[in-house]
Amino acid sequence: MQVVNYSEFRQQLKAHLDNVTENHDTLIVPRGGDKSVVIISLEEYNSILETLHLMKSEKNRIRLMEAIERANNGISEDHELIDD
Repeated sequence: MQVVNYSEFRQQLKAHLDNVTENHDTLIVPRGGDKSVVIISLEEYNSILETLHLMKSEKNRIRLMEAIERANNGISEDHELIDD
């Protein structure tokens, strides 16, 4: 995560935006008071939205957390592929 002031951001706009998109970095531009701006790549933004969507349902959240716990404990299942 980087923090740059507005003048620096404006002067190096392309370089900062390239860093955000190429390195999945987060950029914060303070603008005084509570008016700071956070800049992230579209890919990162979409990932956050997908995570929020998946975690919105309590039933789905529990199912996902249990699956992560099983994976972390090395518990897995093998299944045959279904032919169409």
